[in-house]
Amino acid sequence: MKNYSHIETSFIHGGISTDEYTGAVNVPIYQTSTYAQKNIGGDVKWEYSRTGNPTRAALESLIAELEGGDAGFAFGSGMAALTAVISLFKTGDKILISSNVYGGTYRVLDKIFSNFGITYQITDTTDLKAFEEAITPEVKAVIIETPANPLLTITDLKAIAEISHRHNLVAIADNTFMTPYLQRPIEHGFDIVVHSATKYIGGHSDVVAGLVVTRNPEDSKRIAFIQNATGGVAGPFDSFLMIRGIKTLAVRMDRHAQNAQQIAEYLQLHNGVKTVYYPGLAGFKGHEIHHRQAKNGGAMISFELTEDYDIKKFFPSLKLITLAESLGGVESLVCHPASMTHASIPRDLRIKLGITDNLIRLSVGIENASDLISDLKQAIDNSRI
Repeated sequence: MKNYSHIETSFIHGGISTDEYTGAVNVPIYQTSTYAQKNIGGDVKWEYSRTGNPTRAALESLIAELEGGDAGFAFGSGMAALTAVISLFKTGDKILISSNVYGGTYRVLDKIFSNFGITYQITDTTDLKAFEEAITPEVKAVIIETPANPLLTITDLKAIAEISHRHNLVAIADNTFMTPYLQRPIEHGFDIVVHSATKYIGGHSDVVAGLVVTRNPEDSKRIAFIQNATGGVAGPFDSFLMIRGIKTLAVRMDRHAQNAQQIAEYLQLHNGVKTVYYPGLAGFKGHEIHHRQAKNGGAMISFELTEDYDIKKFFPSLKLITLAESLGGVESLVCHPASMTHASIPRDLRIKLGITDNLIRLSVGIENASDLISDLKQAIDNSRI
């Protein structure tokens, strides 16, 4: 029985928070591949680190508690985590995916799982009627992101879960952008949650990892089997780094989101900015739905400059904010989705989904907000044609 009731405390004391062998207040890095056994054929807790490792187990128990699930699983990357989840399905199954999902999600379905007869369909999950009409007998699951990458599109978690369960679909949410501190899809009825833990979970741009949390014990057994059989597990050191990152997740996310709100409001008033995509803005489509299911607007912003500004001048003009792939670190990062994170999606499809060549995605860090705004202002000013 836990003797606390607030999730901020769970980040510090949740899961396996101390070492059962030594009493160490931080679970050690058990950097071993195998374990000594006293007898042959015995029932041992640890036997081989692909199957289980004490450091990884501590992380897995922690993320399961934070997301409110039955079990957690740590993988070598977010895509390894998603691949394990998609491996639950078989030839002839179809998966619905929400519009403008991460390009890697599209790529693995389009280029890898299509070879095994698992198909997909892009669906507007913000339109509940259209979503339900897209469900046919071969559809077995839905994968959503909310807010979605990179247009921050909002999907109603509870409504999608209810429709999915009515049609016996597995409801899967990528919760990377929000983290369990800001949003917990399982509480709204989702079956499986996936994280690219490289992002906010790790939080310091120094680890690549993925996490899965399952709501149902049956799914937990199946993912455990897939994790062990395919072997894409997180190593002990990466698991340690993620546990360390989680301890400061609440305070980091508060600062991330506070900065993002200020920056989004600034961009919204700038004459050189055509459109701002941020769930924390009152006029943003889906704002009310988002704030029913999430704590705040998060730390991701996308925006487009007006025709009088050139993005090819904007990126080199930045002095503080770094042009780089990824997101969720303590430092602010900016990227060009069309040529970076979503380059694997054909251009005609990108444009149809609203991912234009002028779109800029900003991962707001925890620097001083005024410094970030000053950098954006001078970069926008210098990009005027």
